[in-house]
Amino acid sequence: MAKPAYTLEFEKPLRELERHLEQLHQQSLENHLDLSSEIAAVEKKIEAAKQEIYSGLTPWQRVQIARHPRRPYALDYINAFCEDFQELHGDRHFHEDQALIGGPAFFAGQSVMLIAQQKGRETKEKIARNFGMAQPEGYRKALRLMKMAEKFGLPVISFIDTPGAYPGIGAEERHVAEAIAVNLREMTLLGVPTVAVVVGEGGSGGALGIGVTDRVLILENSYYSVITPEGCAAILWKDAAAATRAAEALRLNAQNLAEFKIVEEVIPEPLGGAHNDPEQAIAAVKAALQKHLAELQALSVEELLKQRYERYRHIGFYEEAGVVKN
Repeated sequence: MAKPAYTLEFEKPLRELERHLEQLHQQSLENHLDLSSEIAAVEKKIEAAKQEIYSGLTPWQRVQIARHPRRPYALDYINAFCEDFQELHGDRHFHEDQALIGGPAFFAGQSVMLIAQQKGRETKEKIARNFGMAQPEGYRKALRLMKMAEKFGLPVISFIDTPGAYPGIGAEERHVAEAIAVNLREMTLLGVPTVAVVVGEGGSGGALGIGVTDRVLILENSYYSVITPEGCAAILWKDAAAATRAAEALRLNAQNLAEFKIVEEVIPEPLGGAHNDPEQAIAAVKAALQKHLAELQALSVEELLKQRYERYRHIGFYEEAGVVKN
């Protein structure tokens, strides 16, 4: 049996029209009626509703799309356009973290190192992968793989999709902040090309722990932020229900990030989100990764490190009263 469609609140008027269209098709078949004019009229309404809903999405609505349970996850991309992915396990200190996966693979005919945050589909997998929230050992495993990539001259591709690093007591006891901080430092010094793509959520240091790369790409309806809208709302307005307001204030959507030069490219999604046409979204991500990797691989290590330094050194510049500040 097919799974029921997951409907976001703002999509409900569209789903009502789609149900009405399905009923008309059913009536036409069962009763041998010619309802072509009625069907055409409803189809026209559906197209108009899609354009109206999806062309004017608010920041909070884009966050909801980024969290859609049918949205392609990291492994969907990896399985679609990478070959011979060999997942490696463990941080060699504590244990295996299934929220953060990685290992070598072939991408577009060349060897690369993949590092990704992976959420789960079903309840058991969601729990096993801790809803994509890595613990310190996940970030230490990622660092181990990055160092391995540098040793063998492999470009690093990161898939970011997490609301944030796991904030539990055990993670704090095992120094999650230190693990992320070490990754931030070491990623700035890697002597190989690095590209990150935000395919869903990009929350806080949990995202940055694998995201300090030469290029950062983001899907059109993904977000990348210092904190989730709910977390921001709870801190500033003492009410997580103010998430809509927080999403506006955080300027966390792809378009804002491109304006601020925090990301190099916004990858377009199918109308309504990547979950509506996963194959199209996956093809777009593959093409963007190929382009940016080719550009980076044309640089020497010295040029790579210099450009990476300049990239992060200039994030946060702004002008006020004619004075440039940092």
